[in-house]
Amino acid sequence: MAETKTIKTALISVFHKDGLNQLLEKLNSEGVKFLSTGGTQTFIESLGYECQKVEDVTTYPSILGGRVKTLHPKVFGGILARRDNEGDREQMAQYEIPEIDLVIVDLYPFEQTVASGASQADIIEKIDIGGISLIRAGAKNFKDVVIIPSKAEYGMLLDIVNEQGAKTTEAQRRLFATRAFGVSSHYDTAINAWFEQQQA
Repeated sequence: MAETKTIKTALISVFHKDGLNQLLEKLNSEGVKFLSTGGTQTFIESLGYECQKVEDVTTYPSILGGRVKTLHPKVFGGILARRDNEGDREQMAQYEIPEIDLVIVDLYPFEQTVASGASQADIIEKIDIGGISLIRAGAKNFKDVVIIPSKAEYGMLLDIVNEQGAKTTEAQRRLFATRAFGVSSHYDTAINAWFEQQQA
């Protein structure tokens, strides 16, 4: 079926690593290649799995104290490219953009940071930019990409891979996209509420 897609490459950028072990083990056994940054990459390699650095793909290091890691056309092109669009495929080849079939994100804990009584500067740094952008990109292109927007969905994907291997249906990808926009909406609402409180 054309709507069934095989996961070959996964971009993983998560704050919470707990609960990821089983999913990584299963994806690795299915031959899925991992792509990551910073602490997540170190974590994946500590489990004994190969993991390509995002900066090896983009040729840019993590910059501005980690504020910019994944925000690059080679990353977002790999997520947003329409696999059945000839023009998109030609540009992917032209600019050496790799296909990214699965995006796993767990955002910076903004609400928890606010609740902890942290300083304004610390709270600002917990406003996730790259992660929320990855979530929106993966969800927008659910026709081709699986988006896992928080650790709450790790188990959902694990169940799917256990049952049908590294393949997903369009209905499953659409469900993950729906969850993803819910995560994005909740996150931005929390940030907006905090900013509103600062005006009082």
